Amino acid sequence: MRSSLDRRSFLAGSAAATLAMPAFARAQQGGAAGVPRFSTTNTRWQAAYDAALDVLAGNVKVMPYVSKPVLIEGSVYQGIWQECGPHEALLYRKFRPDVARNSHLTFFELQRADGQLPANNKVVETGFGQIQMVVPIAATAWDLARATGDGELLEAAYRACGAWDGWLMRHRNTRGTGLVEGFCTYDTGHDNSPRWKGMPNQCPNKDARTHHPIASLPRLCPDLSATVYGGRRALAAMAEALGKRDEAARWAEQAEAIRRRILDTLYVAEDAAFYDLNAQNQFVRVRSDILSRVCGEHVVDQKTFDTLWARQLGNRQAFWTRYPMASIAMDDPTFVRPIPANSWGGASQALTAMRAPRWIEHYGRTAEFTEMMNAWCEAIQADPSFRQQIDPETGAFTHGEDQPRYSPCALVMVDYSWRLVGVVEEPDALHWNVRPGHPAAVGTQLSLPTDAGRTAAMAYDGRGASLTLSGKLLGRIEGGAVRLITATDGTPRALLGIEPKPQRVTLRLAGRLPRTLTVHPNRRIPLDQG
Repeated sequence: MRSSLDRRSFLAGSAAATLAMPAFARAQQGGAAGVPRFSTTNTRWQAAYDAALDVLAGNVKVMPYVSKPVLIEGSVYQGIWQECGPHEALLYRKFRPDVARNSHLTFFELQRADGQLPANNKVVETGFGQIQMVVPIAATAWDLARATGDGELLEAAYRACGAWDGWLMRHRNTRGTGLVEGFCTYDTGHDNSPRWKGMPNQCPNKDARTHHPIASLPRLCPDLSATVYGGRRALAAMAEALGKRDEAARWAEQAEAIRRRILDTLYVAEDAAFYDLNAQNQFVRVRSDILSRVCGEHVVDQKTFDTLWARQLGNRQAFWTRYPMASIAMDDPTFVRPIPANSWGGASQALTAMRAPRWIEHYGRTAEFTEMMNAWCEAIQADPSFRQQIDPETGAFTHGEDQPRYSPCALVMVDYSWRLVGVVEEPDALHWNVRPGHPAAVGTQLSLPTDAGRTAAMAYDGRGASLTLSGKLLGRIEGGAVRLITATDGTPRALLGIEPKPQRVTLRLAGRLPRTLTVHPNRRIPLDQG
């Protein structure tokens, strides 16, 4: 995570007033005009993509106590949850930057004086009866503030998330380990999971500071602790951007301390798994998507990840099912079948699919991710009702109590479409994913407004794709599938193998001689200036 900005450079330019303005207002003034455009002659794909955007637009709502619209979860979940709402809105920000901003500020505005952030804000109540963390709100707030130059959001997030970290250490570190404790099922959002079998859903009297008098509570939780680790890394970056270098160093030191404790206390090497450790110092040996959540915050190093991938996450008998990823390992005896509604007992969850880009590419499994994206997009096109979960073996969505129009599923369809055949903007790079033979690339034309005020565009024909940045041709890629990585100004940096099999591609970059080369899965080929 970059932390090179100081307060002056973050708020530089036409003075802080413009950058502190909500991103939506700046867009209206022409700073980042337009929204992403995705057009394909594959009518089945286009219909699912358009339907997904319709679901998301319909799930923009005004919730109680806060007057500005946010992106709600949808389906049966009429509200916004801390574990996922800010992350979902971050993914939606190119379409509704105002909603992305509001979906963070909602939690900060509803924060209690003692530092506790709400678990959710729903039509019926604002919930404080659990902590319900997964993707750190500090991390998504930092990503949003950095991308949009929003100094006001940056300062609000730094204050709120620092206070939240303090609350967690006061009330969820009762055993004095420095790790974050789980008191109930809803703390991790693992409804109906064998991980929490026999445990209460919520804290007593809806007070997240207390737990029920059960001998095995509280638990030391790897994923909750990983969320705090990721939050502290973001706080360190925010502090650096605000010119608070001493505080940045303190947050970085605290982040590393909790990371080491997670690895030393909650990783069982012989199982290649992370488990909860209950109050009786017994591991809760259920292999669940704790693993992907820990990896989502980059807690493990590459060597440990490679072991996790080989034995668990990439194991087709465990998590890497035909429709990845099962919420409980398929070969774990606790896997729940038949699959009920809202089940973290085995079903592949849209939330997990939506979160996969946070870890799978970081650890070098881009080519394998292609398989996951294809499977989910196919399942959605077969049943474009946008529901919560699918059977990891058949790809069938759960109906009945699981109602349609679920935002995370819609975001999977939109985000995966761009990651398969479009351009994705990273903090310091543009990723041009060229797959001429892909079903989503048939006659496809797309354009993406970048944070630098440019427009990245791709146009496919029968042989390949042409890439332009603000109307200037960067080049063409023909033949097989590959990712071209450029700087934000279009300067070529590297090629990356994005398919499970080697690809033969012809690269025609502006001002350079054509090159034909073979690109292997997950292999990065630097592009020099020659």
